[in-house]
Parts: sequence; structure tokens; C-alpha cells
Amino acid sequence: MMNFSLVVSIVLAIVLIAVIVVQQVKYKNIKTQFQQKQNDLVEKEALLQKEAMIKAKEALQSDRDQFNEEERERRRELSQMESNLAKREDYLENKIQEVTEKEASVEKLKDELLDKEDYLAEVIQKQTAELERISGMSQEEAKNRLMEQLKQDLAQEQLQMIRENEAKIREDADEKAKEILSTAMQRCMIEQVTESTVSVVSLPNDEMKGRIIGREGRNIRTLETLTGVDLIIDDTPEAVVLSSFDPVRREIAKLALEKLIVDGRIHPVRIEEMVEKSKEEVEKKIMAEGENATVQMGIMGLNKELIRHLGRLYYRTSYGQNVLKHSLEVGHIAGMLAAELGANVNVAKRAGLLHDIGKAISQEQEGTHIQLGVELAQKFGEKPEILHAIEAHHDDVTANTIEAVLVKLADAVSAGRPGARRDTLEIYIKRLQKIEEIVNGYEGIKQSFAVQAGREVRVIVQAEIFDDLASQKLARDIAQKIENELDYPGQIRVTVVREFRATEIAK
Repeated sequence: MMNFSLVVSIVLAIVLIAVIVVQQVKYKNIKTQFQQKQNDLVEKEALLQKEAMIKAKEALQSDRDQFNEEERERRRELSQMESNLAKREDYLENKIQEVTEKEASVEKLKDELLDKEDYLAEVIQKQTAELERISGMSQEEAKNRLMEQLKQDLAQEQLQMIRENEAKIREDADEKAKEILSTAMQRCMIEQVTESTVSVVSLPNDEMKGRIIGREGRNIRTLETLTGVDLIIDDTPEAVVLSSFDPVRREIAKLALEKLIVDGRIHPVRIEEMVEKSKEEVEKKIMAEGENATVQMGIMGLNKELIRHLGRLYYRTSYGQNVLKHSLEVGHIAGMLAAELGANVNVAKRAGLLHDIGKAISQEQEGTHIQLGVELAQKFGEKPEILHAIEAHHDDVTANTIEAVLVKLADAVSAGRPGARRDTLEIYIKRLQKIEEIVNGYEGIKQSFAVQAGREVRVIVQAEIFDDLASQKLARDIAQKIENELDYPGQIRVTVVREFRATEIAK
């Protein structure tokens, strides 16, 4: 047993020794291979370094050749510049020499001119003394007389030129203006409706008045409270009068009362229902009228609120003229004038339609209809040129665009043509008196007459005080003063008459 164990141990020892020997052999082989690879890497590294050195030398040589070529080029450029500078120096020296010679020549000419001036002054002095001796006037007197004569000649020529130019301009302007305005007004004929502050509702019989009043007046009080309109029930047979300065409220009350009369059931609850229905109908009517106005004008993109306010103008009158129809007329006239003059037609039509939009809310808010109209149009996104035209159509500000001027002109044409507005006799007489009062305020006036319904004023002046030029100036001054102090439709012509009569008796 012991021998077997010993044998096994020996065998294991031999195997272990064999393994160690094998590992040593492998190690030696690996070491040999590593050294071989290391030698190969060293050889490759040496070869790469050699190639890099060769490439570096070649690049250095190329850079050196390029540098040498650039240096030669720079030297050639410097040489050329030196040559050019030398030529310029020679040219400047020649110019300096020429300038020096010219200065000497100028100095010589200057001395000669001074000598000639002295000689001429002496000659002029002698001639002046001789002329004074011959004419018997001093130099100052002759100068004054000559200046006076020149002034008279110039004034006469100026007056003649002014007359000729004014006559030509007036003739051309009148013809062109008549043509444009007649075309515009011929194409724009809108019926004018005159309204008042009261509406009359017809009744089927006088018994209906009692039903409208109701027990202890509850029906009439309900109707007045809901509509804000005063009901006047008097002795007028089969009629009730509705009174209110607000035309929209008056229309609502009229519709509601007519519906109640037809229905026959008149009590507070029914009155409230009819008033609400009438409000809806009037609101629809307002929107319809506003939309119709924009369609007639061909205006697109107008804000709904502006359309509604335009519709409210249908129930508004100014001096007896329906404001919505007046606005349509102004828009049409302004658009046609703009087309004739080459201005912006869309701006003119839009501004003309919206120029009185402030009157739709002028009864509800403080401020003039111009201020309210500008604020309203600005609130709903209208452009600056539209706002300016609205603001300038009554000369609150100076019109600085042609469209604003055309809107102002169209407004005056629409309001000033015969029949457009009611003008009381009292206002008419006051206007004529004011015109004559303005004219008679000037000195040298013999008589003045306002003729042609105030469209022309004729002024007769004293001939010994006014000459032709002064008469022309007086006409302009009077016209300017009338423009500044009076409000009137259309235009007023000022004619100054200067008459000189010479009378002799043959004996």
C-alpha cells in the first residue's frame, strides 16, 4: 500500500515537472515572439520617422520657394510704387510752378483793375456832377423819382398780371368745378325726409284712449316707463301723440302701441311683451339699414358695431335732413369727386359715410358729434386717414389730406343744396344782416347789398379812396372775414364795385 502511494506521488511529481517544462517552453516561445514584434515595431517606427522627415523637408522647401516668390513680387510692387511716386512729385512740382505764375499774373491784373476802378470812379463822379447840373436835380432826388416811377410801373404790371392770372384760374377752376360737381350731384339724388320730435298713432275710436290710460293710469305709466316716451292724450279725436327727442325710443313706443291696439289686450304684462318685441324689431331694422348703407357704398369689412350705429342714424335728423341719407349722399359725392381728382376713392367713400357717426350717440354721451365720432371709429379699428377726415369735416382741425378736403366739400354740398335742410326765416335774415354788418365795418364803403339769397355780397366803395389794387385787396379781406366769422352752406361771392364819374357842363 505504501508503495502504491509512493508511486502515485512520483507520477504526480513527474507530471508536474512536465507541465512546468511545457510552460517554460511556451513562455520562451511567447517571449521570442514578443521580441520579434517589438523589433518589427521599432523598424516600422524608424521607417515612419524617416518618411515624416522627408515630407517635412519637402513641405519646408515648398514654403521656402513660395515665400521667395512672394518676396520677389513685393519687391516688384515697391519698385513700381516708387516709380509712380517719383512721377507724381514731378507733376506736383510743375503744378506748383504754374500756380505761382498764375498768382503773379492775378496780382498784376488786380493792380490794373484797381487803377481802372479809380479812373472809372473819377469819370462817374464827373458825369454825375454834369448830369446834376443839366437836370437841376441832385443824385438822391433823381433816385427817389426813379424809384417812385418804378413802383408805379411795377404796381400796374402786378395788378395786370393778377387780373389776367385770376381770370384764367377762375375760368378754368369754375369750369372744372362745375363739371365735377354737376356730375357728382347728377349721379347722387337721394330723397330727403323731414321728421319731427313727435309721432302720431291713430286709434280706431276714442274709447281706446281710456284703455290705453288704464285703471288709475297704470297702463300709460307702464308704457312711458318702459319706452322713455311721453304719451300725450288730449282732445284730438282718434289719435295719441308720442313725444321724445330720442327717435329710436319714439319708434319703439309707436310700434308697441300699434301692436297693443291691434291685439286689444292692454295691460302691464302685455305692454311689456309688446315693448320687447318692438325693441327687437327696431334693432333688426337698425342692423338692416346699416348693412344696406354699407352695401350701397360698396364698403367691406366695417365693424358690426359701426354698422349698428350707422343704422341708428336712420332714425336721426339734423335740420330736418335724415342723417343716414345725408351720410350716404356725402359718401357718394366724396367718392365721385375723388375719382375725378385721382384721390383714394375707398377712403373718401368710407370717411364720407362715417363722418356723422358720432350723432348716433351724441344724445347719450357728452361731447360734440365730431369728438364722439372719432372716438367711436378709433375704438373699432378705423385707419388714421378715416379718423382725420371725420375730425376735419367741420374745420375742428385743418384738413391735410385731399380725401379730408373732399369729405368736407361733399358735406357742404349735401347740406347746402336747396331743399336739403330747413332754414328758418329768422336765421336767414340774421345771416344777411351779419354779412352786411361785416362789410360795412370797413372804411370807405358807400353801400353794401347781400343778394342772391346771401350767395353774393356787392360792395360799392368810394373811388377817391380805393384804387384798383386796393379794391382787390378789400375783396379778399372781406371774403376772409366772412369765412372766419360766419357758418353758411356753399360759398359767398364778394364783388367790390369802384365807380368814378366825371361830369362837365357845356355852356
